[in-house]
Amino acid sequence: MALAERMAEAAPALFLDYDGTLTPIVSRPEMAVLDPAMRERLRRLAALCPVAIVSGRDLVDLRGRVGLDGLIYAGSHGFDIEAPSGGRQFGLEYRPALQAAAERLGRELAGITGVLMEAKAFGVAVHTRNVADEASKARVRAAVEAAHAESGRLRLTFGKEVLELRPDLDWDKGHAVLSLIEAERMEGRLPVYVGDDLTDEDAFRALAGRAAGAALGLQVGDHGQATAATHRLPDIASVGALLDALAAALERRREG
Repeated sequence: MALAERMAEAAPALFLDYDGTLTPIVSRPEMAVLDPAMRERLRRLAALCPVAIVSGRDLVDLRGRVGLDGLIYAGSHGFDIEAPSGGRQFGLEYRPALQAAAERLGRELAGITGVLMEAKAFGVAVHTRNVADEASKARVRAAVEAAHAESGRLRLTFGKEVLELRPDLDWDKGHAVLSLIEAERMEGRLPVYVGDDLTDEDAFRALAGRAAGAALGLQVGDHGQATAATHRLPDIASVGALLDALAAALERRREG
């Protein structure tokens, strides 16, 4: 696979989203279980190059689902990081506002069938994948927008069938990836970010700001909007195939 060979030649640093990239999108977040074959790919690659998992999930949840040492974990869209250089958290002062928003939304969304709210350490995510009709989805959006307006301290973002309130800081997956490149001494490596959702566009755009050819962004599937990614992979199976090919190419280079 030519792309894997190119990555291996440039000494990659891998940044991988979780849901929709390493695991299929499922009806409820707790059902997204990492396949053992994908976990083994990550284990194999972590012995060959830096590997970071960058997700909107809480750090503790993400760490538990991947279950591997030797990786970098960036949970809550990069607001909560566990890395060799140390743990870092951003936006702690916004947690009371997040808690208040979660309490409000818990009351207001209780009567809408199929809606799922996650009160996370650095965010409040409201999932609409299981909401049956557009009128109910509009009610959900109106409730989240009202909570956002009332808080005055939170940012409203959108993903695939999810609305999320986060700390209103200039921080996202893109900022997290750039900070990890510096803090974990990855300069000189080829940053490769793989993700499927609109929130991954923050990372694609951040890496697109580097010199031409100095980073790769790989979009998995199609989220329906313009992308700043440099390449597209059709599905999770193709992610697995690329990771296998990359590991093999890196092992050949190490042995040769």
